[in-house]
Amino acid sequence: MGAFDPFATAALTAATLAWGPGLAAPYAAAATRDPERLAIVDDYGSMTYRALHQRTNSLAAALESIGVDGSTTVGILCRNHRGFVECNLAVAKIGARTVYLNTSLPASQLAEVVRREAISVVLGDVEFQDLPFGPAVRFVLVAPELNPQWSVPELPSTLSLSRFRGPRRAPDPVVLTSGTSGAPKGTNRSTSLGALVGALGFFEAVPYRRGDVVAIPAPLFHAWGLSQMILASTIAGTVVLRRHFDPAQTLADLETHNVTALAAVPVMLRRMLDAAAGQTVRLPALRIVATSGSALPGELSSQWMDVFGDTLHNLYGSTEVGQVSVADAADLRASPGTAGRPLRGVDVRLVDDSGDEVAPGEVGRIVVASSLHFDGYTDGSSKEVLDGHMSIGDLGRMVDGRLEVVGRADDMIISGGENLYPSNIEAALLGHPQVTEAAVVGVDDADLGQRVRAVIVADPPRGKALARSIDRHVRATLAKYEVPREYVFVDELPRNGAGKVVSRQLIGPNLKAITAP
Repeated sequence: MGAFDPFATAALTAATLAWGPGLAAPYAAAATRDPERLAIVDDYGSMTYRALHQRTNSLAAALESIGVDGSTTVGILCRNHRGFVECNLAVAKIGARTVYLNTSLPASQLAEVVRREAISVVLGDVEFQDLPFGPAVRFVLVAPELNPQWSVPELPSTLSLSRFRGPRRAPDPVVLTSGTSGAPKGTNRSTSLGALVGALGFFEAVPYRRGDVVAIPAPLFHAWGLSQMILASTIAGTVVLRRHFDPAQTLADLETHNVTALAAVPVMLRRMLDAAAGQTVRLPALRIVATSGSALPGELSSQWMDVFGDTLHNLYGSTEVGQVSVADAADLRASPGTAGRPLRGVDVRLVDDSGDEVAPGEVGRIVVASSLHFDGYTDGSSKEVLDGHMSIGDLGRMVDGRLEVVGRADDMIISGGENLYPSNIEAALLGHPQVTEAAVVGVDDADLGQRVRAVIVADPPRGKALARSIDRHVRATLAKYEVPREYVFVDELPRNGAGKVVSRQLIGPNLKAITAP
């Protein structure tokens, strides 16, 4: 069965009329059409769509009893568990404004976001309850670990309103950007027909089916994980969640729960491959492995498919422009790591600094026109728009109809007058048999302007001998000016919650570098 059927479409239409076009509608539709289907499997058990609908009605009433209404801005600060989903639905049913807070942010940045977004209530996990949000902010503990049947212990569980009805339209939620510098920005995105068109484009490119079992280790507070949670609700799918990502546990979940789709970020695939090494892992139900949120290294895409089969889909996009393109397994076999082909309804152009389109095959700035553009940042600013096409901030080129992303525009290294793209150098580094992860940055240099530094996670032994071996390897595939001038070995690359490498932490003098031979 495909993603939709006539009865499900009718249920979704009725739910949208009752609840508005926001988050509550697809869950209410699933509770009507498939009430006994499991909505959530997590560390605390399982829950049907009927139970989830009833519990979130009760939670909405309980939140109203402490003053949460349509004028309230609520921050959700939860990891991947049922409490995150319940809080989302309850706030949507009330019609309050939701801001998704990043659980990986330091306390100072969290406080800045809470202040900037005028958040007055934070629904959060126990590890965040003592953070200094300010005297005007009420913290409400979300703790399904204490009672899986009621996730908010300080609120009354008796205010059950089976016919609870919020406003026809709740304010659009705020998703924070997943950038790697400073406090993240808040993004406004309207729930509209354009979002539906975008969802249809996604389902056309990635073959989800009604009732799929979707494991989502990707953080739900980021756009990628959140979008997969919402898309799963539109097909009455079961989401499998774990509070913390553990690669061995995720592999076990894929088998135990007959998971049909996995939504992860690339670094999670790397960790799962490492966990599966030397084992026989059989996943006959798994049809889709969808990855997004950060760049997918070409070596990783090939290694994953060699072990787990040709089910991989690499999605490219951003919080600001939505999903842009998708590469299926055939694309990734032909061009490992590619961002693939634009989704239906998405127009991708590559332009130079003057806004003119570059020649075919040349590198240019990626600008995108689609119905999924955000409405701007919550501080009133926005992204650059050229002739209806919004800039992502990445550089890329089109090869055989596929989009190849070569890196962030502000990550480009200018060394000795040459423009260098980190992704090209990183791909060469990952071709060495001892290198498991690699990141390339430019370091200030008096002679060259910038010199290339390679920061590497590698199998032991690590040191000068390995640096010489890697150097010989990359010289066979890279231009002379691309070869790193220095190598740094680390136990792990610094990453944010979305799995993106935090490049600024790779530049400081505290890292011990080995000068290239």
